[in-house]
Amino acid sequence: MKKDGRTEYGLQHFTGRALIVSCLIIFAASSCSRQPAYPPPLISGRDAVFEASQLKPEIPQFYTYQYHNKNISFFVLKLNEKVVSFFDACASCYPHKLGYRCEDGSVVCRACGLKFSVYKLEKGLGGCYPIRIEGRTEKGKYLIPLASLEAEAARF
Repeated sequence: MKKDGRTEYGLQHFTGRALIVSCLIIFAASSCSRQPAYPPPLISGRDAVFEASQLKPEIPQFYTYQYHNKNISFFVLKLNEKVVSFFDACASCYPHKLGYRCEDGSVVCRACGLKFSVYKLEKGLGGCYPIRIEGRTEKGKYLIPLASLEAEAARF
């Protein structure tokens, strides 16, 4: 049986192929929009350890800690000779599991697009700001207790 110069089989075959191609495009696009996994931090005892002198000023260094089959991503940042750390997640957008990206002295939420100067992160105003991780500096090293990372595993 012909419809508009095509057989029904040809139209169904074309529609099926178009559906498969559409699904592949959606799958590829969604897989690219997931939160990336980063290198693991150095672990010593019950702390993630970072050499403060190796951190570049104003440039977030991203890491991923694995805990109970979850990738807990966070970043460490040197600002004015002080080191601070934040989860790669925020209180409002974390369900999207996209995290932040670094862009010209700022971090940008991959979910909502809000952009924050690295110098304003410590204030943490608003719902999209990265969640602060308490760490400490000892003998030139910045230490984050693994318990602090593990406590927020539900966000990842």
